[in-house]
Amino acid sequence: MARINENYRKLPAGYLFPEIGRRVAAFAKANPSAKIIRLGIGDVTLPLAPAVVEALRDAATESGTASGFHGYAPDQGYDFLIEAILEHDYRARGIALDADEIFVSDGSKQDSGNIQEIFGTECRIAVTDPVYPVYVDTNVMAGRTGGVDEKGRFAGITYLAGDEENGFVPPPPGVALDLVYLCSPNNPTGAVMTRTQLEAWVAWANARDAVLIFDAAYDAFVQDASLPRSIYEIEGAKRCAIEMRSYSKRAGFTGLRCAYTVVPKGVEGTTASGERVPLRALWARRQSTKFNGVPYVVQRAAAAVHTPEGRKQTGEQVAYYMENARSLRRGLSAAGFRCFGGENAPYLWMRTPGGLSSWACFDELLSEANVVCTPGSGFGSAGEGYVRLSAFNSRENVEAAIARIRKAFEGRA
Repeated sequence: MARINENYRKLPAGYLFPEIGRRVAAFAKANPSAKIIRLGIGDVTLPLAPAVVEALRDAATESGTASGFHGYAPDQGYDFLIEAILEHDYRARGIALDADEIFVSDGSKQDSGNIQEIFGTECRIAVTDPVYPVYVDTNVMAGRTGGVDEKGRFAGITYLAGDEENGFVPPPPGVALDLVYLCSPNNPTGAVMTRTQLEAWVAWANARDAVLIFDAAYDAFVQDASLPRSIYEIEGAKRCAIEMRSYSKRAGFTGLRCAYTVVPKGVEGTTASGERVPLRALWARRQSTKFNGVPYVVQRAAAAVHTPEGRKQTGEQVAYYMENARSLRRGLSAAGFRCFGGENAPYLWMRTPGGLSSWACFDELLSEANVVCTPGSGFGSAGEGYVRLSAFNSRENVEAAIARIRKAFEGRA
């Protein structure tokens, strides 16, 4: 009989978003006339930008010719996309990186889950709490943790609480760690790390020879020019940080799937004997073994995002979602709800009214307002007492959702 990986059994029965989908499907079946507004899962709703569609069409046509056909993509991505990334995401912000430090992939979710494979199972890891569940779950699956307690926290992980007091940006801890996951703009709270806060983290990591996994999947939504868009804007970050970015939200690629991870040559780990090893080489080996590259047509579409037309069109889409976020924050705050985020990120982090638990608030919003949110407790124990609302919807639906939420909790906010 084949033995299973028993680490999987440490996890809750289902991943957060499928559980939300199950509850919503059950409600919709029981209430077929309900007009449900979905502000839960962070999936985009606007169609692909015209420049992206044109690039897809042209690449597909090209691939239908003998001279233009493309098979397996290069391990790290096509040069035309890597050059566009370097020019517009980094050189434009005064950041110098090498082409072979960029790894094009099919999603930041995959990368943030797969990156743990290049680290030893004995590594001491930390996550901010609340946190994107993939960081925790994949380390549990790999056997890097013990069991889970009554709060949903796993032994072997250091949880750094983000709360209202610290603006949902916990400071570096006073304990020894090897690997820390940071997300800015943060999913789910919408908090963005300031330059001073990032400088503190980079200095901490370099002083302790730790590695930072910096998830910047929502960098395009930062509206405040004083806030960093990349951790490499901070001196010393190329010695301690791996950065991940995505086209999913900035350009509507949740279905197309394209992202990239940056592993500078100066970021190192150690062997059991103390030998220092560049992590870039390990990640390159992992990708070449387990990944056959993002399709040519998708990489051409991603490159189109960086053209003048693509930047304008996708920028307008980001602005549309951010106006939704501002509307959510204004409308709900005016009604007395305690709200955070929604200013430099497409998510609103809202305290549940009347002391409701996160899942109780989810159920009441669904049943009374026919609005889907995400329970904060699904992102960790520090998320209990909050829900996340997504700005990825139409303006009409966002305005309707605000009115419904205010009505459902009238007098209790």
